[in-house]
Amino acid sequence: MTAVREFPEKSGSAVNRTARVLADRAAGEAYVASVCFKHGPPRLLGVELEYTVHYADDPRRPLSPDDLAAALGQHTPRTLRPESPAIPLPGGSPMSLEPGLQVEISAQPQSSLSALAEVVSADLARLSELLARRGLRLGESGIDAHREPVRRLRTERYAAMERRFAPIGTGGVTMMAGTAGLQICVDAGEEAQLAKRWAAVHALGPPLLALFANSRVHAGRDTGCASARWLAVMSTEPVRTQTTGSTSDPPSTWAKRLLDTPLMVLPREDAPWDAPNGLSFADWIDGRGAGALLPKPTEADLAYHLSTMFTPVRPQGYLEVRYLDAQPGAGWLPPVALFAALLADESTVDMVLDLCAPVLDQWETAARFGLADAGIAAVARKVADLGCASLNRTDLPHPAITEIADAVQKRAGA
Repeated sequence: MTAVREFPEKSGSAVNRTARVLADRAAGEAYVASVCFKHGPPRLLGVELEYTVHYADDPRRPLSPDDLAAALGQHTPRTLRPESPAIPLPGGSPMSLEPGLQVEISAQPQSSLSALAEVVSADLARLSELLARRGLRLGESGIDAHREPVRRLRTERYAAMERRFAPIGTGGVTMMAGTAGLQICVDAGEEAQLAKRWAAVHALGPPLLALFANSRVHAGRDTGCASARWLAVMSTEPVRTQTTGSTSDPPSTWAKRLLDTPLMVLPREDAPWDAPNGLSFADWIDGRGAGALLPKPTEADLAYHLSTMFTPVRPQGYLEVRYLDAQPGAGWLPPVALFAALLADESTVDMVLDLCAPVLDQWETAARFGLADAGIAAVARKVADLGCASLNRTDLPHPAITEIADAVQKRAGA
């Protein structure tokens, strides 16, 4: 796994127009397969933590960009203050912002779970301290429980996204401006084990989504759904949110899907970033339709196109697992530790595939009903038991393992 990459939507910049031009579809597919799936022994673990931000004395009050910038100081992302030095937090984690001013910590990948816990805990404590000095605090769920979603970052990308999603419904602006996720980044693994590992990471989705769902209340209303965050993401554009799922050849399957997906935005220097309607990346390469009027796309354009996919698992050289709700405070560690333990070795991966088979692809059931669904709950408890029994394969100290196992089992209802 390489360091967590910063895509243009985080930095506010356009893509590199001097990158290598893609000659044809085959070149595009080869590029995707090579950069999205790096092979080797699983070694590194990373995490990205998103949080809504609120005034401590009135969490319903709209967040002022000026107040947030004043709190973050030299760590303020350039999407909010272009002149900011955007210095990473003391542990090395860069910060970014989502369109509704949700903050995100992207921890640098570490070779052990305890090292990751140390870095993230320090950076999270520092962020909380900075916010508290200005009367702000982090949210505690995967969706804004107090406010309606409003886009506050004024970047071309997010403006184009909002226009694109508006005719579909409210899911787009909710996803952009009102949700917060916990993203776990793991190595793809050896080439021979990739398909099985890819399948296991997806199979864990419904039970773990239900186990850690906490986004039922949105903007002061009970949605009746365990993870309203997940449902908001899914109600944008299915072509870029639906799971790819099990496949014998993940790199080839993902590359074909990416080339056939329509552009969501098209970065330009001096024009709105709205993409031509229905233009797929393959159309652009081949010069079909509106693609005939555009410069030939480059590898950088294709890398940018990848950032517009919001699938439950997004390959970026490593596997970015995107299906969990944000957790309150130090609550991020139990799901990350459980996930790492469940992928500890090939035998555990085999057991994961067997345990999760009864609820394979039951994403919407998990999001709507969570552990209230008997089938999902039964599998989630078995997954929790397996993961907790495997925590000793991590390098966490025994007291931490006991605490994490207790927290997981409590959530599972054991």
